[in-house]
Amino acid sequence: MAFKLLVNDKGKFFALLIGITFSVFLMVMMTSMFAGILKRASATVLNVGAKVWVMDPAVNNVASSIPLPDYVLDAARSIQGVKYAVPLYSGAALVKLRNGTYQAVTILGLDDASLFGRPELLEGNIADIYAENAFVVVKDSEFSKLDNPKIGTEFEINDHRGMIVGIAKVNTSGLFGIPTLYTTYNRAITYIPSTRFTAGYVLVEPKTEAALPFIKAEVTKLGYEALTKDEFIKKISDFYTYHTGLGTNVMLMTVISFLVGLSISGQTFYTFILENLEKFGALKAIGAKGSELIAMILFQAVFTALTAYGLGVGLATLMITVARLRLPDYAAEITYFNLGLAFVMVLVIAAISSYIGIRKVIRIEPFDIFRG
Repeated sequence: MAFKLLVNDKGKFFALLIGITFSVFLMVMMTSMFAGILKRASATVLNVGAKVWVMDPAVNNVASSIPLPDYVLDAARSIQGVKYAVPLYSGAALVKLRNGTYQAVTILGLDDASLFGRPELLEGNIADIYAENAFVVVKDSEFSKLDNPKIGTEFEINDHRGMIVGIAKVNTSGLFGIPTLYTTYNRAITYIPSTRFTAGYVLVEPKTEAALPFIKAEVTKLGYEALTKDEFIKKISDFYTYHTGLGTNVMLMTVISFLVGLSISGQTFYTFILENLEKFGALKAIGAKGSELIAMILFQAVFTALTAYGLGVGLATLMITVARLRLPDYAAEITYFNLGLAFVMVLVIAAISSYIGIRKVIRIEPFDIFRG
């Protein structure tokens, strides 16, 4: 009976669906965009895959590395519980392409002996990275900015000749729309102007998980910071969330989306209750209990909210999929947290909307209905 009452007025029912669907769509889109940006901000950490990162305590995101003195690497290698430790060069450079244009790139210099953190190659042989002037390019959404290079393609970097010897793929593209090149550590510090110290990070592999606290404590004594991969990713996420305008803007848009859905659904549902007040009064007159009327209204509100939630999530998923196909740099990513947040907000919308209706229905007196 509650379902028939709800769908009987198709105009009001579709107005409810559209309002909440639009609200869910906006909430999922905004939070998914934020999640995608945070993931891309940690792209280097995810792609390199080191378990422990040693850095200057002032570092707040992976792109702003502060060079470490050489003794930090030696000290890290001597800490009990460390299996091995290698340096990682992380910096920016300007390359001159074959057509004469210039393009900013991110350079990652891998340890010469181990090549720890090397990407998976789509073309080429990783051993070729030891050849003269050799670089490996990442084939991601920024690949075309380097004029779609092939193995053997030459370019100029700081008056040095560079040559592509491999094309790689990575799990996550970078955030700032800059192509990425891999080379050896020594070549990176030779080709690119740098300060007295050159290692942006020291990558540490512990012998066991139990050794992590001791390794962190020893690095802290040196005046530096050792973070696990997850801790570093969290630090980067916190920086973009709380210390830039990004987190605030996304939060405001999410709240506005919630208020839009709440206002549309609350007003429409209240109008729906008013128009069906006589029917609820008649049910009460023939013996329907207050709890049964409340259950009817709750069913109507929850059914509408959950249906709209599914439509909103589906619409957002379709939009993100199409956008990714058309816009390679599009960073949105739907996560379980995004879906859970939107689901909770939809339940709140349903609860407030049903509360408005319940208050009206409970006060109905059958005598007033029939007298009218």
